[in-house]
Formats: sequence, structure tokens, C-alpha cells
Amino acid sequence: MSDLEYDLLDELYFIQSFQELSGKLQWNHQMLRDTLTKLFQKDWIRCFATPEDELFGEEIDLEIQYHTYFYQASKLGLMAHNTTDQDG
Repeated sequence: MSDLEYDLLDELYFIQSFQELSGKLQWNHQMLRDTLTKLFQKDWIRCFATPEDELFGEEIDLEIQYHTYFYQASKLGLMAHNTTDQDG
């Protein structure tokens, strides 16, 4: 797991909008989108249209609609985050 992936997952214990993540992490949109895409490809995050409405499969377009979504770490993502040693 990269440092960027670790830092992003650290923010996703609760549902966060793209704008909230961008503000907290202070990353440019390209870096944030690319890291979200990597996490999504690993099944480490879930995507939502609203905080209550999860998206699945072909409903998700991280190429264009990424900035409109809400995100949360998946169970797999939380497990990966919690078993990664970032101190050494």
C-alpha cells in the first residue's frame, strides 16, 4: 500500500464527499482521483451517489463523475489499512 493510499483510507472510516477529501488532504484533483481509482480497483472503497445511496458496477464512473461521489472504505480496505505498518 502506498503512502497516498494509506492517507486516503485514513480519511474514509466514515463517508466523505470528494470535496471534503480534497479539502482535508489538500491534494490536487488529479492525484485524489487517481488514488481513489486505485483503491476502487482493489475493492478497498465503496462509492455513493449520496451518503445513503451506494453505487455498484457500471453505475460508477471514476473517470468523469468522481467529483460528485461520496466515498467510504470497504471492509477489505479497512483490514488492509489496519494491517499496514506505516512506521517502519
